[in-house]
Amino acid sequence: MQSTPQELLRWAIEEFGHSFAVTTSFQKEGMVIVDMAARIDAKVRVITLDTGRLPDETYAMMETVRERYGIRVEAVTPKNPEVEAMTLLHGPNLFYREDSLRKLCCEIRKIRPMNSLLDGLKAWAVGLRRSQSDSRAEVEEKQQVGERFKLSPLAAWTREQVEEYTAANHVPVHPLYARGYSSIGCGPCTRAVKAGEDERAGRWWWEQDVDKECGLHVTPDGRMRRALDVLLEEVLTARNA
Repeated sequence: MQSTPQELLRWAIEEFGHSFAVTTSFQKEGMVIVDMAARIDAKVRVITLDTGRLPDETYAMMETVRERYGIRVEAVTPKNPEVEAMTLLHGPNLFYREDSLRKLCCEIRKIRPMNSLLDGLKAWAVGLRRSQSDSRAEVEEKQQVGERFKLSPLAAWTREQVEEYTAANHVPVHPLYARGYSSIGCGPCTRAVKAGEDERAGRWWWEQDVDKECGLHVTPDGRMRRALDVLLEEVLTARNA
Protein backbone atom coordinates (compact mmCIF):
# COMPACT_ATOMS: atom_id res chain seq x y z
CA MET A 1 0.00 0.00 0.00
CA GLN A 2 1.31 3.44 -0.94
CA SER A 3 2.31 5.65 1.98
CA THR A 4 0.98 9.17 2.42
CA PRO A 5 3.54 11.99 2.32
CA GLN A 6 3.26 12.34 6.10
CA GLU A 7 3.83 8.62 6.65
CA LEU A 8 6.89 8.65 4.44
CA LEU A 9 8.34 11.66 6.25
CA ARG A 10 7.60 10.14 9.65
CA TRP A 11 9.43 6.97 8.63
CA ALA A 12 12.50 8.96 7.55
CA ILE A 13 12.53 11.15 10.64
CA GLU A 14 12.18 8.20 13.03
CA GLU A 15 14.60 5.99 11.10
CA PHE A 16 17.40 8.49 10.43
CA GLY A 17 16.94 11.38 12.88
CA HIS A 18 19.56 14.08 12.34
CA SER A 19 20.84 12.21 9.28
CA PHE A 20 17.61 13.13 7.45
CA ALA A 21 16.87 16.56 6.00
CA VAL A 22 14.35 18.37 3.86
CA THR A 23 16.18 20.09 1.00
CA THR A 24 14.27 22.94 -0.55
CA SER A 25 14.47 26.16 -2.56
CA PHE A 26 11.21 27.25 -0.83
CA GLN A 27 8.90 26.62 -3.73
CA LYS A 28 5.36 25.58 -2.84
CA GLU A 29 6.09 21.84 -2.90
CA GLY A 30 9.14 22.25 -0.70
CA MET A 31 7.26 24.42 1.76
CA VAL A 32 4.46 21.84 2.00
CA ILE A 33 7.08 19.23 2.90
CA VAL A 34 8.68 21.57 5.45
CA ASP A 35 5.27 22.13 7.02
CA MET A 36 4.49 18.40 7.15
CA ALA A 37 7.91 17.52 8.56
CA ALA A 38 7.83 20.28 11.19
CA ARG A 39 4.50 18.94 12.45
CA ILE A 40 6.16 15.55 12.96
CA ASP A 41 9.39 16.87 14.46
CA ALA A 42 9.91 20.55 15.26
CA LYS A 43 13.68 20.00 15.09
CA VAL A 44 13.73 18.55 11.56
CA ARG A 45 16.65 19.78 9.48
CA VAL A 46 15.91 22.08 6.54
CA ILE A 47 18.73 22.68 4.07
CA THR A 48 18.93 24.91 1.02
CA LEU A 49 21.53 25.48 -1.68
CA ASP A 50 22.66 29.09 -1.64
CA THR A 51 24.15 29.41 -5.10
CA GLY A 52 25.11 33.04 -4.64
CA ARG A 53 22.64 34.04 -7.39
CA LEU A 54 19.35 33.63 -5.55
CA PRO A 55 16.59 36.27 -5.65
CA ASP A 56 16.25 38.44 -2.54
CA GLU A 57 12.80 36.93 -2.01
CA THR A 58 14.35 33.49 -1.50
CA TYR A 59 16.59 34.80 1.28
CA ALA A 60 13.49 36.32 2.85
CA MET A 61 11.89 32.87 2.82
CA MET A 62 14.73 31.53 4.96
CA GLU A 63 13.80 34.08 7.60
CA THR A 64 10.11 33.24 7.17
CA VAL A 65 10.82 29.57 7.90
CA ARG A 66 12.74 30.54 11.04
CA GLU A 67 9.92 32.78 12.27
CA ARG A 68 7.08 30.39 11.43
CA TYR A 69 8.59 27.03 12.41
CA GLY A 70 11.52 27.93 14.66
CA ILE A 71 13.85 26.16 12.20
CA ARG A 72 17.21 27.64 11.34
CA VAL A 73 17.75 26.92 7.66
CA GLU A 74 21.16 25.45 6.84
CA ALA A 75 22.54 27.12 3.72
CA VAL A 76 25.09 25.15 1.68
CA THR A 77 27.29 27.25 -0.59
CA PRO A 78 29.64 26.47 -3.52
CA LYS A 79 33.39 26.55 -3.09
CA ASN A 80 34.66 30.07 -3.75
CA PRO A 81 37.81 29.02 -5.69
CA GLU A 82 35.67 27.00 -8.11
CA VAL A 83 33.20 29.85 -8.65
CA GLU A 84 36.06 32.30 -9.11
CA ALA A 85 37.81 30.07 -11.67
CA MET A 86 34.56 29.50 -13.58
CA THR A 87 33.70 33.18 -13.80
CA LEU A 88 37.28 34.10 -14.73
CA LEU A 89 37.23 31.62 -17.62
CA HIS A 90 33.67 32.14 -18.84
CA GLY A 91 32.25 35.30 -17.24
CA PRO A 92 29.53 35.69 -14.59
CA ASN A 93 26.61 35.10 -16.98
CA LEU A 94 28.07 32.19 -18.93
CA PHE A 95 24.77 30.27 -18.74
CA TYR A 96 23.15 32.41 -21.45
CA ARG A 97 25.65 31.37 -24.16
CA GLU A 98 25.12 27.62 -24.47
CA ASP A 99 23.49 24.79 -22.57
CA SER A 100 26.77 23.08 -21.63
CA LEU A 101 27.97 26.29 -19.95
CA ARG A 102 24.66 26.58 -18.15
CA LYS A 103 25.06 23.06 -16.82
CA LEU A 104 28.64 23.89 -15.81
CA CYS A 105 27.30 26.76 -13.71
CA CYS A 106 24.71 24.42 -12.13
CA GLU A 107 27.45 21.83 -11.53
CA ILE A 108 29.66 24.31 -9.67
CA ARG A 109 26.95 26.19 -7.80
CA LYS A 110 24.48 23.38 -7.07
CA ILE A 111 25.48 19.80 -7.81
CA ARG A 112 28.95 19.72 -6.28
CA PRO A 113 27.77 21.44 -3.06
CA MET A 114 24.80 19.05 -2.96
CA ASN A 115 27.07 16.04 -3.30
CA SER A 116 29.15 17.29 -0.38
CA LEU A 117 25.98 17.78 1.65
CA LEU A 118 24.80 14.24 0.96
CA ASP A 119 27.99 12.84 2.48
CA GLY A 120 26.50 13.66 5.87
CA LEU A 121 22.97 12.37 5.21
CA LYS A 122 21.30 8.97 5.05
CA ALA A 123 18.07 10.29 3.51
CA TRP A 124 16.73 13.53 2.10
CA ALA A 125 13.38 14.80 0.86
CA VAL A 126 12.73 16.93 -2.23
CA GLY A 127 9.63 18.56 -3.73
CA LEU A 128 9.44 16.76 -7.08
CA ARG A 129 6.05 15.94 -8.64
CA ARG A 130 5.49 13.73 -11.67
CA SER A 131 3.15 16.22 -13.32
CA GLN A 132 5.70 19.05 -13.27
CA SER A 133 7.36 17.96 -16.52
CA ASP A 134 7.97 14.99 -18.81
CA SER A 135 11.44 14.53 -17.33
CA ARG A 136 9.87 13.98 -13.90
CA ALA A 137 7.09 11.64 -15.00
CA GLU A 138 8.75 8.56 -13.49
CA VAL A 139 9.72 10.07 -10.13
CA GLU A 140 9.40 7.58 -7.27
CA GLU A 141 8.24 8.45 -3.77
CA LYS A 142 11.15 6.49 -2.28
CA GLN A 143 14.32 5.80 -4.22
CA GLN A 144 17.57 4.30 -3.00
CA VAL A 145 20.57 6.20 -4.33
CA GLY A 146 23.70 4.36 -3.32
CA GLU A 147 23.53 4.04 0.45
CA ARG A 148 20.97 6.82 0.83
CA PHE A 149 17.26 7.30 0.28
CA LYS A 150 15.90 10.12 -1.84
CA LEU A 151 12.29 10.85 -0.96
CA SER A 152 9.77 12.69 -3.11
CA PRO A 153 6.73 12.64 -0.80
CA LEU A 154 4.57 14.65 -3.22
CA ALA A 155 5.49 12.68 -6.35
CA ALA A 156 1.90 11.63 -7.01
CA TRP A 157 0.32 14.95 -6.06
CA THR A 158 -1.18 17.42 -8.51
CA ARG A 159 -0.64 21.16 -8.47
CA GLU A 160 -4.18 21.49 -7.12
CA GLN A 161 -3.39 19.25 -4.14
CA VAL A 162 -0.36 21.39 -3.32
CA GLU A 163 -2.49 24.52 -3.48
CA GLU A 164 -5.20 22.95 -1.31
CA TYR A 165 -2.74 21.89 1.40
CA THR A 166 -1.03 25.30 1.29
CA ALA A 167 -4.31 27.16 1.77
CA ALA A 168 -5.74 24.79 4.39
CA ASN A 169 -2.60 24.95 6.54
CA HIS A 170 -1.59 28.56 5.87
CA VAL A 171 1.80 27.48 4.58
CA PRO A 172 4.06 30.46 3.74
CA VAL A 173 4.30 31.12 0.00
CA HIS A 174 7.35 32.44 -1.81
CA PRO A 175 6.60 36.08 -2.86
CA LEU A 176 7.59 35.47 -6.50
CA TYR A 177 4.49 33.32 -7.10
CA ALA A 178 2.41 36.49 -6.81
CA ARG A 179 4.45 37.91 -9.71
CA GLY A 180 3.64 35.06 -12.09
CA TYR A 181 6.43 32.61 -11.30
CA SER A 182 5.55 28.90 -11.21
CA SER A 183 9.08 27.55 -10.67
CA ILE A 184 11.78 29.40 -8.77
CA GLY A 185 15.55 29.01 -8.92
CA CYS A 186 18.46 31.40 -9.39
CA GLY A 187 17.51 34.97 -10.19
CA PRO A 188 19.13 35.26 -13.66
CA CYS A 189 17.76 31.87 -14.74
CA THR A 190 14.11 32.19 -13.77
CA ARG A 191 11.24 34.30 -15.09
CA ALA A 192 7.48 34.46 -14.74
CA VAL A 193 5.53 32.12 -17.01
CA LYS A 194 3.11 33.20 -19.69
CA ALA A 195 -0.46 32.00 -20.16
CA GLY A 196 -0.52 28.46 -21.51
CA GLU A 197 3.10 27.66 -20.66
CA ASP A 198 3.97 24.65 -18.51
CA GLU A 199 5.24 24.92 -14.96
CA ARG A 200 8.93 24.70 -15.88
CA ALA A 201 8.82 27.11 -18.82
CA GLY A 202 10.24 29.94 -16.73
CA ARG A 203 13.45 28.04 -16.00
CA TRP A 204 16.31 28.64 -18.50
CA TRP A 205 13.72 30.01 -20.93
CA TRP A 206 16.34 30.85 -23.57
CA GLU A 207 17.14 27.14 -24.09
CA GLN A 208 15.28 25.21 -26.74
CA ASP A 209 14.50 21.47 -26.90
CA VAL A 210 16.42 20.52 -23.75
CA ASP A 211 15.30 19.24 -20.36
CA LYS A 212 14.56 22.05 -17.92
CA GLU A 213 16.77 20.49 -15.24
CA CYS A 214 19.95 21.54 -13.46
CA GLY A 215 21.25 17.99 -13.06
CA LEU A 216 20.31 17.50 -9.40
CA HIS A 217 17.47 15.16 -10.35
CA VAL A 218 18.21 14.08 -13.93
CA THR A 219 21.48 12.83 -15.37
CA PRO A 220 22.36 14.79 -18.54
CA ASP A 221 22.55 12.82 -21.78
CA GLY A 222 25.91 11.44 -22.89
CA ARG A 223 26.74 14.31 -25.21
CA MET A 224 26.07 16.92 -22.55
CA ARG A 225 27.92 14.96 -19.90
CA ARG A 226 31.02 14.73 -22.09
CA ALA A 227 30.91 18.46 -22.83
CA LEU A 228 30.33 19.22 -19.15
CA ASP A 229 33.23 17.00 -18.06
CA VAL A 230 35.62 18.91 -20.32
CA LEU A 231 34.42 22.27 -19.00
CA LEU A 232 34.54 21.12 -15.38
CA GLU A 233 38.07 19.78 -15.74
CA GLU A 234 39.09 23.14 -17.20
CA VAL A 235 37.64 24.99 -14.19
CA LEU A 236 39.22 22.64 -11.63
CA THR A 237 42.58 22.93 -13.34
CA ALA A 238 42.36 26.73 -13.29
CA ARG A 239 41.34 26.63 -9.62
CA ASN A 240 44.47 24.68 -8.70
CA ALA A 241 46.82 26.71 -10.89
